[in-house]
Amino acid sequence: MSSSSSRWGALAVLCAVIFLDALDVSMVGVALPAIQHDLGLSTSSLQWVVSGYVLGYGGLLLLGGRTADLLGRRRVFLVALGVFAVASLLGGVVDDGGLLIAARFVKGVAAAFTAPAALSIITTTFPEGPERNKALSVFTASGASGYSLGLVLSGLLTEIGWRWTLLMPVPVAVIALVAALGVLPRGREERAEGGHDLVGAVLISASMLLLVFTVVQAPEAGWVSVRTIGSLAAVAAMLALFVFVESRLRHPLVRLGILRSGHIVRANLGLVILMGSYVAFQFVAMQYFQNLLGWSALATAMAFLPAGVLVAVTSTKMGDFADRFGTGKLIVIGAAALAGGYAVFLGIDRTPSLGVMVIPGMILLGIAFALSFPALNIQATNGVHDDEQGLASGLLNTSGQVGGAIVLAVVTAVLTSGGGETLSIGSLRAAIVVSLVLALVGLAISATGLRARKAVPAEDVQVYETV
Repeated sequence: MSSSSSRWGALAVLCAVIFLDALDVSMVGVALPAIQHDLGLSTSSLQWVVSGYVLGYGGLLLLGGRTADLLGRRRVFLVALGVFAVASLLGGVVDDGGLLIAARFVKGVAAAFTAPAALSIITTTFPEGPERNKALSVFTASGASGYSLGLVLSGLLTEIGWRWTLLMPVPVAVIALVAALGVLPRGREERAEGGHDLVGAVLISASMLLLVFTVVQAPEAGWVSVRTIGSLAAVAAMLALFVFVESRLRHPLVRLGILRSGHIVRANLGLVILMGSYVAFQFVAMQYFQNLLGWSALATAMAFLPAGVLVAVTSTKMGDFADRFGTGKLIVIGAAALAGGYAVFLGIDRTPSLGVMVIPGMILLGIAFALSFPALNIQATNGVHDDEQGLASGLLNTSGQVGGAIVLAVVTAVLTSGGGETLSIGSLRAAIVVSLVLALVGLAISATGLRARKAVPAEDVQVYETV
């Protein structure tokens, strides 16, 4: 797009869709008890209402990103958005648990194609530098806001009926689809060379699907059971075979050389830690507020409101901050705020103070997301050629989804390690420690980026300015 107004119009549509993608991850959580009651699902079946979406999303993101590079970002985005709308409608009207889980899986698959396509449209539409940084900060603010505010919307909609939590995205997706037909770039896109790497696509998708499935099921099957160990060994074997295949193809699904870039690797590790630790903390906080303290779903959702509002209000400014200070400093400060927020919640007890623990902790977590999420997206896509933006976007989104699934499984195992059904302050605090330790690891990793930045020769500063 040549026109500035056209570019920002397209950005508005892309932001609406990423808001829906993120909203769908968090909004169904508060409605799960009502879904279980109405559809007669067992607890083991109920988890697949969430896990089905994660499997489709996290397992196929790399394929989605590469498909956007090969077939055209606009085309892939529009088709996937249409599928997302239809799956949302089906999920809201079915009366069978198996069909609901299937609809959630299809919806996750659609999101696996819309998310990297949307991000790569932005990075190939806006030139690298201040304009792209601003666009990415608005885009990532939309995703972070959708995730944070989804809890509040879910609390409100569940009071009316759980089906509305699944049906609400339908009209928004349809409106976004119609708008996208008019505002997304129609010009000739620069596409990646070569055809589909079907072997690589099957190997990486199967390994990601099996990894997410294994970690979700590990608490029930046992972390040292033959089933879990065998599945993890199969994942390792498929990943090793994937690396072998990709290293010998002229046009691989994943050009392994992209992982030689230190700032891209740090960005992906950073999102693994940010999303993994926060998804796990959110699950623990839900258990604490609702099951231990007896708060209502709406009251629990409102506890997260300070973080959501802070992200929505401030993260759109992060592009300007990235231009001025560099993404590395923002990520370090965000990691410190993340660790601080978890540390505050180590003081949980049966009479929590809103002014001492809940609100300050949520504000720190909001600061962490507002700083880190846009900065990580900027860092992960800077310096990447246009024909690999879908790949870079897919890698980053995969990191967030798989990180969330793995850490949540670990935290679930910590919560249930005593063998009983009753939650205790001790088990909840131990689970929060997992998120805190991860945040401290993330802080250490991000600090290495600052040291790498200082070591860059003067003539190479432009290439590494966002490290």
